[in-house]
Amino acid sequence: MSALIPLLAAAPAVTGIAGYVARDFRGVAPVIQPTTTAPGSPMTTTQLKPKIEHFNIAELTMTDPKGFVRPIDRVHVEPWGLYVARTVNGPRIQYLETWLLPELWLRVTIAHYQPGHHRDLDYCLHIGEYTRIEPKRWKSMDQYLEIAVRHSRSAELRGVADLLSAHSAGLIDTAHAHRALDRAAKAMAGVAAHGHEVEPWLATNEITLTWM
Repeated sequence: MSALIPLLAAAPAVTGIAGYVARDFRGVAPVIQPTTTAPGSPMTTTQLKPKIEHFNIAELTMTDPKGFVRPIDRVHVEPWGLYVARTVNGPRIQYLETWLLPELWLRVTIAHYQPGHHRDLDYCLHIGEYTRIEPKRWKSMDQYLEIAVRHSRSAELRGVADLLSAHSAGLIDTAHAHRALDRAAKAMAGVAAHGHEVEPWLATNEITLTWM
């Protein structure tokens, strides 16, 4: 983490995410959602490991970070990304739709919630490395940061503390941590410039998302 602190601490407020983190180091209240880890309960090295998933679009399966193989309902491939939809049927989430966008280092997700569990959240933008490793296989590796977007209202950054902790633990190198912060800053700026709307911003990158 020490390699990141000089850059972040020197960043002015107008530099987006770097500025938010810089204000945190300077003792000014940052515009960042706090970590979800309970006070006094630091995350373990195992918990901090990057979440890696594999998608096999020939077999319509995905392998989650714990190694469990899950069925996929629908896939769609575009030159700029991969769409995946799958049933979750968890206690809160019923269905997930996700686009992996490698060039932007983004994973754009819409969650469909179980009755009575709806959240005030329209899109979740995860920052990470999303790659097509074979013609029918994709890999997703999240880089801790995510942006919670509410239509026309707000975009909130989450996960900065986890990114810095993972860097300190040697789980992510300085180059990748800088890249994640940079990509998150660009996404935050793009979404904000388009009235806190995700898809109009993506359209400026010639990306059109389709959903169920």
